[in-house]
Amino acid sequence: MKKLIAGAILLGASSLAFAQPGCGIGAMVWKGQSGIAPHVLAATTNGTFGNQTFGMTTGTLGCQTNQAVQSMAMYMDSNIDKVARDMSRGTGENLDTLAVLLGVDSADRDAFRKVLQDNFATIFPSSDTTSGEAVDAIVALLEQNDSLSKYVAA
Repeated sequence: MKKLIAGAILLGASSLAFAQPGCGIGAMVWKGQSGIAPHVLAATTNGTFGNQTFGMTTGTLGCQTNQAVQSMAMYMDSNIDKVARDMSRGTGENLDTLAVLLGVDSADRDAFRKVLQDNFATIFPSSDTTSGEAVDAIVALLEQNDSLSKYVAA
């Protein structure tokens, strides 16, 4: 049993080592240092304190974000359940509001709704998903989409 736990810890630490901590207090504290240990420590610091989500949402802690993403984040704080419901259906007033807040052109709205609906489980992996986590997931998905990435560019 101890070997299983140790293996899980090592596997988790090794996957954190390859993840870029990006921004947040962890990235700021360990800035300029290379190697596995600083990466793991930066990612662990960000994960422990949840500050990277806050920084991405507010554009602080070394995180760059645009005003539209900040507006979407503030809307999500108050309407997360309604947004989740609409997103799961791929349509609805709250989903349209997200598109408007991000400045998504009318021509791109169908693609926007489809990307969010198709990735609902990624955006809301559990019923405990916070609005900050959902916003981060939405931004990450849109950044990967060639036609929608312009709406979340910093």
